[in-house]
Amino acid sequence: MIEIDGSYGEGGGQVLRTSLSLAAITGKAIRIQKIRAGRQKPGLAAQHLTAVRAAAAICQAEMRGDALGSTMLEFVPGSPVQAGEYTFDVSDAREGGSAGALTLVLQTVLLPLALAAGDSLVTLRGGTQVPFSPPFSYIEKVYLPIVSRMGLQASVKLNAWGWYPQGGGEVELRLVGDRTLTGIDLLERGALRQVRGVAVVTQLPSHIPDRMAHRAENILHEANLKANITPLRERGIAPGAGIVLIAEYQNSLAGFSAVGRQGLPAEKVAQLACEELLDFHEKVAPVDVHLADQLLLPAALASSASQYRVAEISTHLTTNAWVIQQFGLAEITINESEKIVAIAPNLMSNLS
Repeated sequence: MIEIDGSYGEGGGQVLRTSLSLAAITGKAIRIQKIRAGRQKPGLAAQHLTAVRAAAAICQAEMRGDALGSTMLEFVPGSPVQAGEYTFDVSDAREGGSAGALTLVLQTVLLPLALAAGDSLVTLRGGTQVPFSPPFSYIEKVYLPIVSRMGLQASVKLNAWGWYPQGGGEVELRLVGDRTLTGIDLLERGALRQVRGVAVVTQLPSHIPDRMAHRAENILHEANLKANITPLRERGIAPGAGIVLIAEYQNSLAGFSAVGRQGLPAEKVAQLACEELLDFHEKVAPVDVHLADQLLLPAALASSASQYRVAEISTHLTTNAWVIQQFGLAEITINESEKIVAIAPNLMSNLS
């Protein structure tokens, strides 16, 4: 049984999700202690418990410690990952429902199902735009297009938006299975082609997305960046507002977002996302801080080496690298001065 210290590095949910994905893929049993020890409320929250149950469902795992608030989990896969049709609802994990991020559950099962024999359809319910989690639009417009270059074949469809605290969002993930992943080389991003995005609300007046889109376009035009932001009023069970900006470069994609809340003007929401984008644009690296750690896992599972230059070396990145190395799947080197991440897979030798 592989022992994982959940308090290592940034001590958050990424340790859990990466461990679950790799346990399912390799068939190796894991025990994680001190789960999310670095957070204000340690232990399994609703989205983490849903990720645990999702990972268990696809490989018939036996578990101990799978309960809300648990800081210890034993996870023993019972079979190779089984492709098929699955539904995972974050609100099932807690009485009264939850807006926990469904994208985190998606990321947990994505690679195990992509490597399994057969195609899969996964319906996920919960929050689609949740602070401190990748928004749905980031998965759709940045993460999946980049990993498709590595051989992953997946598509997502948004059926309903879900905001904190009510949730109620729904996403369908379709996966072509039995994929062989190849490495990626992303050292230069090339010229900026355009910035596009959406300013979206549900159950709120149309002037709010209009104001977000207008403010974002003005800020980016002042910085001499070509931008096209679409205001949208969409379906959702509760009021919510947010903006997602996608920067399209010659060789890469990057994404930035902000979520509205009561008392925060629409213009300020737009400004927050624009500031993130402009800060990244100045750094000339092709890989944003979020993609930097999300690329580690597919790169470690690939049949060839990868290297990419990141805008920032975050504790999310170094923590995820440490977790992957506990499974012996790849050697990961992070050059801090050049901000280059290099991944040398052990050619799938450790996969069951």
